Amino acid sequence: MIFLDSELTHSERSPDAHFQIVPMPLEKTVSYGSGTADGPAALIEASDQLERLWRGFEPCAEGIYTTPAIDCSVPLEYALDSLAARTESIARAGHIPVTLGGEHSLTWAAVMGVKRALDRPVGIIQIDAHADLRRAYQGFRHSHASVMQLLVEEEGTPLAQYGVRALCQEEAEIRAASNVIFIDAEDLVTGNIHEVSLPDDFPEDIYVSFDLDGLDAHIMPATGTPVPGGLGYYQALALVRSALKGRRCVGLDVVELAPIAGWDVWNFTAAQLTYALMGIVLETEGDARG
Repeated sequence: MIFLDSELTHSERSPDAHFQIVPMPLEKTVSYGSGTADGPAALIEASDQLERLWRGFEPCAEGIYTTPAIDCSVPLEYALDSLAARTESIARAGHIPVTLGGEHSLTWAAVMGVKRALDRPVGIIQIDAHADLRRAYQGFRHSHASVMQLLVEEEGTPLAQYGVRALCQEEAEIRAASNVIFIDAEDLVTGNIHEVSLPDDFPEDIYVSFDLDGLDAHIMPATGTPVPGGLGYYQALALVRSALKGRRCVGLDVVELAPIAGWDVWNFTAAQLTYALMGIVLETEGDARG
């Protein structure tokens, strides 16, 4: 399957496209609801119903190429190595990897590949209901609940989190010790906050990791661990747009879609959000050039 298959021209789906879709049907460390292995295929299938036009322009005109799915039947470490190699290759070629998950543990590999390719600091913007800063959760070093801990504590990657509303004491302590930037969901939602800014010393190159459970559960119940009190659709996109202002997105992922049979609207929501994030990347690239 091909992302936005019905809308793309022949030239727009070439291997030299600006955006490179990487399906990653990973489901190895889920700790509550299951189904993330079916997420990428469901998202891509739903994308066939999207329109090209978004906010007055067509992001797909820059090209969207769907690469083969990462083999997730192998042990987790091998699957993650394959993803890191894929995103490294894409970033080295000057393109933007867009990894579709699959559980959130994949972000470690996607980010590591991009960092190897660029060989300069990369910061992460994370939209999520969870901090994902636990250490080796339930015995898995590469757990979906530990992915940001690996990147922050072990790799020294700067991190800004928006929308969190479920975390433990250990994660709160890691946040403080690692200088993680955050505004949690309660403050964002009750304060009707749609714009944020990153400090001047935050890296210019940004990787965006969007866990779908960052959205409120009534908007996106099709995740493994939906949590009430989350972000609105337009609010979440506005937060990403404002955080990217003056910076450059070098990779992104949309993770934790667990399709619900008979309710394709959630798959479509994930597909529309993915396309919107591509549009935001292009908007901010244009601002940087301007």
